[in-house]
Amino acid sequence: MIKAYIQAARLRTLPLSVSGIIVGCFLAAAEGLFDWKICLLALATTIAFQILSNFANDYGDGVKGTDNENRVGPVRALQSGAISQHQMLNAIKITGALSFLLALILIYFAFGQKYLSYSLLFMVLGIAAIGAALKYTMGKNAYGYSGFGDVFVFVFFGLLSVCGSYFLFTKHLNFIIFLPAFSVGLLSVGVLNLNNMRDLESDKLANKNTLVVKIGAEFAKYYHYYLLISAFIFTLIFISFNYKSPWQFLFIIAFMPILKHLQTVYHTKDLKNLDPELKKLALSTFLFAILFGIGFIL
Repeated sequence: MIKAYIQAARLRTLPLSVSGIIVGCFLAAAEGLFDWKICLLALATTIAFQILSNFANDYGDGVKGTDNENRVGPVRALQSGAISQHQMLNAIKITGALSFLLALILIYFAFGQKYLSYSLLFMVLGIAAIGAALKYTMGKNAYGYSGFGDVFVFVFFGLLSVCGSYFLFTKHLNFIIFLPAFSVGLLSVGVLNLNNMRDLESDKLANKNTLVVKIGAEFAKYYHYYLLISAFIFTLIFISFNYKSPWQFLFIIAFMPILKHLQTVYHTKDLKNLDPELKKLALSTFLFAILFGIGFIL
């Protein structure tokens, strides 16, 4: 049973989920405002949110019948019967409570009693993150079934993850911080788009109207190219505003496998064969976060 829950947690998605936090932490460290307690709590909270989202996704797609024999990729817990609906709902409740508790502890360490308005704002953002995790596939009006998944991923994996974690340390924001946030957000949307391209046919049959289902396979590929190339461009713009040393171009190493990935996507005719590319793009995004951060503080 424990193995089934671990599989449902989808550990391979966790590096992608923390990429924005890593970037935000490095940006704060460059200003001399880094705190290990805040960093570790931010990472733990984000991981908890991601596991909650994965459990909710497993439940929502399982109940709706989207996860069936037509689906490509790993067999899900509800789909296989390894975890019942009741058991998964309990796991969602426990993980949701843990996520909120971690968020409260993070907020306390970041703001204490001095910044009450900031504490209230981040409590609202934490509740919004939990709601977004649950409503992606759960419920009658799940936004993942109406093509809005890309927007939510961009906001929560990119803008909120990078800018929010940076703000926890610094207590301020400036426009320039949004540029690397755009990059992480666009790369994260690229992972979702790749997932939705792989699942195009099964999603059609299940009436899961992702953006890929709405625009079709050909435009989904062009959309994919724009996402990943734009991520590269936004990082270059950020560096042009904050150039300090050649080390800042270290992030380009992470885009080498991404360039190879784009070639693979271009030449792939059967979209189901894109499944192995998901892990590659997610890990490349994680590598980008690490290299971008290291290059910025060297």
